[in-house]
Amino acid sequence: MMNTADSQDDALLLLRSSIQSKATPIPVDGPDSSTACALSSAPFLQFNIGSHHTTLAFTTPTRFISTATSQPVSLRSVYFAWLNKDIAVRDYIDATSRVNEELSAAGGANDRVDNLVFAEKLDLITWLESASNESDYIKPLPSSAPNEEVAAQADAADKIATGAAGGPAPTAQNRALPKEADPRLREILHNERRMGNRNTALRGTKNTDFTAVRKFAEAFSPNKSGSRVSKTGFTNGGPRPAGPSPSAPLSNGAKSPMPLVQNRTKPGRRPEPIILLSPSASSLLRMSNIKSFLNDGMYTPPDSTSTSTNLLHVSRLLPSIDPVRPLRFILVDTPELFKPDYWSRLAAVFTTGQTWQFKSYKWTSPPELFAHALGVHVGWRGEDVPSSVKGWGRGVVSVGIDKYNAQQGPQGRWRDREVVEGIWTVVEESMRNRGWGRDGLAGGR
Repeated sequence: MMNTADSQDDALLLLRSSIQSKATPIPVDGPDSSTACALSSAPFLQFNIGSHHTTLAFTTPTRFISTATSQPVSLRSVYFAWLNKDIAVRDYIDATSRVNEELSAAGGANDRVDNLVFAEKLDLITWLESASNESDYIKPLPSSAPNEEVAAQADAADKIATGAAGGPAPTAQNRALPKEADPRLREILHNERRMGNRNTALRGTKNTDFTAVRKFAEAFSPNKSGSRVSKTGFTNGGPRPAGPSPSAPLSNGAKSPMPLVQNRTKPGRRPEPIILLSPSASSLLRMSNIKSFLNDGMYTPPDSTSTSTNLLHVSRLLPSIDPVRPLRFILVDTPELFKPDYWSRLAAVFTTGQTWQFKSYKWTSPPELFAHALGVHVGWRGEDVPSSVKGWGRGVVSVGIDKYNAQQGPQGRWRDREVVEGIWTVVEESMRNRGWGRDGLAGGR
């Protein structure tokens, strides 16, 4: 007979240990049952790790917190995300909808699968497969310090790697371990080295005072106002530092080199990629609502009476191009202020499929235009893509969003975030393929 898990069994650690030991959990129809059934009809999930057998309800909340709801994600949602870790975003969304419909049909009104956004799903899968011991969305165990939890996980992984049977290692409540504690766990905790945060690891525990360096550098700064910087006490009428003046002639009659500060050239500013919008009144995305759509992942109808500026900026981190600095994009709906070199910075064009939009462009032919920049068509979900957009080939990506309903509120627009993440993914891939790097376009194209 299987043992029902008590409150001390952590669902995420059990699932992680099962994946490490390659003992896939089984959806079952009862806490003491061993009969496997479909995910949409199973109320429990059974873990069989060696000789350790635990059964948890699929409605068990986990320590994974979704940013969309700020609530713990259920075990069913976590298990479903791991099962569908290798499918595309669109297929994952469709599969989530199907499972929720099956759950509703089976009478599970309060049991549903949460649709995790791409970043959350990637973070969860990375943690479950032990590729990382850190997560931005998983809360630490309430009765364990972070270092102790990692030590317990390391002990569990060590037992599995050596073929030892057993479930996930218990987390130590404090440093005073019981006498019967595992010797390997004692050894790990004995050799554990306390680490600080990233600031102390990179810079030490004390702040560095650069006052002396600043004062020394001021002697080489250019004399812009006709007097030395007052912080050093060196003025035209006062004492000067030892040695010849930077502007005084040398003993052999040759002039000294210019100050080091003047010899340094400022690095060129990284060019900002440009996104062109459609000025058509039928476009779902215009200057009045594009920023909230791309930044916040929330669609609102465009304001036809708005007198907003015709130039906006959005910033987005594209890890494959620059994993540190976000790229700053320029959003405009007309190229009439473009300089000739601006066209090389064109990253994407949002279009409704109307060719008159391109009459003032450098490339008026759609096939030629979308050979130089990515095309994006945004329409209502379920409606046919215009035949003109289909005829432009693979250079144009078509996506669909749910029709707007003022009564549904922000919670009803949860699919918008998935669409936005998909748009940014193809924009990043297109820019990378066209030579964009951390300093801009390769070769200044």
